[in-house]
Amino acid sequence: MKKIIAATCLVGAIALPALAQAREVTLTTQLKDYSGNDAYLAIYVTDASGQYQKTLWVAGKKAKYYKHLGDWARGSGMNPSEFDGVSGASVGSGGTLKVSVELADTLIDAGYQIRIDSAVEDQRDARGDVSVALTTKGSGKPTTGSAYVDTFTYDL
Repeated sequence: MKKIIAATCLVGAIALPALAQAREVTLTTQLKDYSGNDAYLAIYVTDASGQYQKTLWVAGKKAKYYKHLGDWARGSGMNPSEFDGVSGASVGSGGTLKVSVELADTLIDAGYQIRIDSAVEDQRDARGDVSVALTTKGSGKPTTGSAYVDTFTYDL
C-alpha cells in the first residue's frame, strides 16, 4: 500500500507542472447577419508559417460537411481524434459562439496564430475567415472576419 501511495504522489508531482503550463482561454466568435443555413466553423492553431498544429473547436455536428472547412480539413486530416470532444452545434446568422479551451502557455507570444475557417451550405466556403496572432497584447481585442465572422476575440 505504501508503494502505491508513493507512486501516486510521484506521478502527481510530475504531472502538476505540466498542468500549470496551460491556461483556460475563452474564444468568442460573433457571426455577421447573413441569409442562409447555420455556419460551420473550425477554430484552430497554426505555427508562424501557417502549418496546422491543433484544433480548438469545431462548430457543426455533421462531420460529412467538415471538408468545406478547407485549410483546417487538410491540416487535421479530418481525423476524428482531432475534433472528438471539441465540437458542438453550428452557429446561425448573427449568432455568437463562446467556448473555453485549454491552451499551452508555450503557444502564446511564440509566433502561433488562431485561425477560423467557415462555411455555409449553398454559399461560399471561407478559408482563413479569421487569422490572428496569439499574443498577450491581442487578448480581449476583437479581430474582424473576412466572410461570415463579424468579430473574433480570445481572452487569456
